[in-house]
Amino acid sequence: MTGRTDGRAERARATRARITAAATATFTTSGYATTSINAIAAAAGVSEQTVYYSFGTKRAVLVAALDRAIAGDDEPIPTLDRPWVHAALAEPDPHRQIELQVEGVGEVLRRAARLLDIIRNAATDPELAEVCATSINHHREVQRTFAASLAGKTPLRTEVEAAADTAVALLSPETYLLLVDHLGWPHERWRTWAADCLARTLIA
Repeated sequence: MTGRTDGRAERARATRARITAAATATFTTSGYATTSINAIAAAAGVSEQTVYYSFGTKRAVLVAALDRAIAGDDEPIPTLDRPWVHAALAEPDPHRQIELQVEGVGEVLRRAARLLDIIRNAATDPELAEVCATSINHHREVQRTFAASLAGKTPLRTEVEAAADTAVALLSPETYLLLVDHLGWPHERWRTWAADCLARTLIA
């Protein structure tokens, strides 16, 4: 019975992953408002009822797709408990901490920046205003943790709160998409630029 239950749970998990992947592609291509549950179901190769059964609402599909894009998987591990965050925080050299911090955030932005852009452009929609605010607050919480760690390793040019806000702005999806998507920068160029800007701005 346990094997059967485990198999059912694994199939459900695989179905959710297929739906969120299809939703990510559909949302980023068509936008939130014009994307329907039916379109997501068709892209995922499942029935409309399966999407409703798995998530309930279009907003819930978007939140799940965003969570998966930010994390890179569907494991229930908070960002601050992720190995790349631990490695950056444990790094004794402040410049190297910033490099690891930017590298980790960069991988998140590779996966999630376009979804975050969709959400922020549609934040006038009451359904998405809370999602938008939560994503910004989460980003700031992570960057504040990095700024506090950096302050323990080297004098900063500003207080921790201001340092966190600076990192939020420099490592924002808007800045990333402007440089990478619109101005054609390779991801590696953005990463070098962002690390250099953070180090010059934050480290005294």
